[in-house]
Amino acid sequence: MSISLDQELSLHGYALEVRTLRSQILAGNLANIETPGYQARDLDYQSIMSSVAQSLDAQQQAGNSTATAVPLPSSDDLLYRIPYQVSEDGNTAELGPEQTRFTQNAMDFQTSLTFLNMKISGLKEAITGE
Repeated sequence: MSISLDQELSLHGYALEVRTLRSQILAGNLANIETPGYQARDLDYQSIMSSVAQSLDAQQQAGNSTATAVPLPSSDDLLYRIPYQVSEDGNTAELGPEQTRFTQNAMDFQTSLTFLNMKISGLKEAITGE
């Protein structure tokens, strides 16, 4: 019986890619804290991963042994942020909340990376018979 790495690692690898994309978006928000009229953006990680998991489940139930690549979210999938406190210049990026989201995303990225490493270690042990 062969092992398909794409099938075994697809969800974890995709989670890392989405976390990386979210880091870039949040870093852009932080970089534009002082830009008048800047509209803070973000993506809904939970809904994206839920739809990806459903897609992968449907592929497995259909008997598709190779995982089909799921495209990363585009700029159309980004959501605008509603600020806690409205600024006079129309900027919706707020320093404190943006830093908190960026830090939480970094910790979640590390957690996803740990899960991926555990999955790879388990596959390695299964292959080598340890």
